[in-house]
Amino acid sequence: MSYTALVDAATLAAHLDDPAWLIVDVRHQLADTGYGERSYVESHIPGAVFLHCDRDLSGPMTGINGRHPLPAVDALVRRLGEIGIDAATQVVVYDDAQGMIAGRLWWLLRWLGHDRVALLDGGLQSWLAAGRAMDAERPVLRPKHFVRGEGLPPVDAQYVSAGLEAAQICLVDARSPDRFRGENETMDPVGGHIPGAVNRFFRDNLQADGRYKPAAELRTEWLAMLDGVVPEQVVHQCGSGVSACHNLLAMEVAGLTASRLYAGSWSEWCADPARPVAR
Repeated sequence: MSYTALVDAATLAAHLDDPAWLIVDVRHQLADTGYGERSYVESHIPGAVFLHCDRDLSGPMTGINGRHPLPAVDALVRRLGEIGIDAATQVVVYDDAQGMIAGRLWWLLRWLGHDRVALLDGGLQSWLAAGRAMDAERPVLRPKHFVRGEGLPPVDAQYVSAGLEAAQICLVDARSPDRFRGENETMDPVGGHIPGAVNRFFRDNLQADGRYKPAAELRTEWLAMLDGVVPEQVVHQCGSGVSACHNLLAMEVAGLTASRLYAGSWSEWCADPARPVAR
């Protein structure tokens, strides 16, 4: 059996010694980019390897391509192979930020055609709440040959602009409601949102304990918000293409597949003063 969306702590614990499973720790804080690596060195789920949101899951910034541009495909494919992922590997990703960062790696792997990837539901907190062990041992990497497959590619700003103008897409912004309104903006130089976007804060996908809401509940909520728009017409964005992946995963859990990611998101959009802004 493979897991393609979520996996719980008990299931992960039962596979800690399974050579076909690989756990990836992607803890990260936007305001302290060294936090995740320090935390990993101190302790992590046994056997987990670490990938850095900026170095591994993102590419170089140019000032106009957003705060977390996509990594070069060749570099990402090489890195995934280095840490031990091939077509048969069941990957489990986790963070301690309600899946906000781990969702990015989930989406990257799906983009590259690797479906055997699941997010630890409830994150590291659910692992600890279950009384599971942590350790500081660095696992020995067993490199494999990662081969890129075909997944749904991201879209660019031109696609978003044309799609909104022709009323052919539904653009969903995963940021908090205040940032969507253009208030309390601390990450980007311009506050507001892309005209025509609707707001679905990624944390609205979660229960009080940090785990995703049941699939049926998510499906009801998303169908009500989309109001007849089919998943293939949905494009997700946030500030920099990270937390938007949380909404992509929520739709996947709800059985609403084939939505897309605008990876540049607001930080890329607002870098061009010619693009319109709504508040």
